Amino acid sequence: MNQVADILKLAIKAKQQGIDAVLATVVRTEGSAYRRAGAMMLICEDGRSVGMISGGCLEPHIIKRAFWLTRNGANVQVYQTGDDIKYADDGQAQAGVKRTNSDIYDGSDSDLYNDLNSGLDGGLDEADFDELNFGLGCNGRVHVLFERLTTATPLLETIRNVRRTQQPITVATLIRANDYQHQNSISQNSDNLQIGMRINLDEYRSLGSVSALGKTAFSSILANTVEELAQYKLSDKNAEYVTVENGEVTTEWLVQRLQPQLRLLICGAGNDVMPLVTMAKLQDWHVTVIDSRAQYATRMRFPQADAVMSLSLDDSEALLKLSNNAAVALMSHSLSQDRARLAILLKHPDNYRYLGQLGPRYRTERLINEISINISNPTMLEAGIHKLHYPIGYKLGGDGPEALALGIMAQINAVMHNQDAPVSGSHNNVSNISAVSSDTNTNTVQSGV
Repeated sequence: MNQVADILKLAIKAKQQGIDAVLATVVRTEGSAYRRAGAMMLICEDGRSVGMISGGCLEPHIIKRAFWLTRNGANVQVYQTGDDIKYADDGQAQAGVKRTNSDIYDGSDSDLYNDLNSGLDGGLDEADFDELNFGLGCNGRVHVLFERLTTATPLLETIRNVRRTQQPITVATLIRANDYQHQNSISQNSDNLQIGMRINLDEYRSLGSVSALGKTAFSSILANTVEELAQYKLSDKNAEYVTVENGEVTTEWLVQRLQPQLRLLICGAGNDVMPLVTMAKLQDWHVTVIDSRAQYATRMRFPQADAVMSLSLDDSEALLKLSNNAAVALMSHSLSQDRARLAILLKHPDNYRYLGQLGPRYRTERLINEISINISNPTMLEAGIHKLHYPIGYKLGGDGPEALALGIMAQINAVMHNQDAPVSGSHNNVSNISAVSSDTNTNTVQSGV
């Protein structure tokens, strides 16, 4: 959820200032795409914007069109990034957008032509033709949901709550529905299938009742669809594209597990910790810095950290609480501090997701030996030792605290995302980084109804 913190902050400011905004969310990708499903961008009517849904290729076009696209409500647009641009005889790029049956455009072809040639009211001038065609050579398709801030607020509040409670929530967002709702025989159900509506699937699983973010009542048709969605199990990805076939009704959804921030606990408050805090915050991680030396653990030294505290070496309960489900970096440059922290953490390897120790290999092995001879059963440390990365970080080259921080963040990211790479000097055996596909998984659920 990169850049989410900036989006949440700007959304609050916009509401306080009475400024409208549009939230653009990637809900599906096909082929090559820079951002995955779930990436967001917030565009305010006064020109401010935060977030990215591509590598910078789609953003200029989207900023121009966001408010025009949402004039009649939320909708999904599909953007091509292939290299199939057509050119006129004079060599100029033609103002045409390749469309398929799955593309959604909420105006007529004449509206599109007029907008392209007017350069007004959200339209594009001749210089924007290449941008509109997006002939980038990436050969992908990006499906983007556009919605006004009023509609998006329940989602943003849910994300804020996930970050506050550290508890993930599974949400399904409606991307498309077939044309059944336009049939007169069941037109009364059309209000229940609005593009962009979201269902809290965890709440349905626990309570058995259907409710959405911002809505409370649904037809039996939607209730049956939600029941099918609730039975769907996400893979290791946090966002997947799912199609539900329920009688005459076919709906397409983005099923998304909203995860809390990744958490980094840094044990040690030396100067070399400062760039590590900065790099972690650039990725929107929650960062806590602790040290037993109060003169080092100060807010003035680490203004970007979410929490800075002086923690005594014998407070094992607080250490375990802070390290729970987090990445832990031991880098105090103090044998006594590292020994005390490491003695506690090695005994609880299931408590954290990553553990790294700063310093040369012989120093860490000395600490492990000293800890082992002071406990009755040294074998209880084996799982923790196997999980320990020492020396901490990947050897990427370079010198100084910034290079060290880069190597540490690279290793933590790889471990947290199960993408370990072979690096000389690392204690643990690691495997090759597997290629990460940017495609959103496509799955179809057949209903028994």
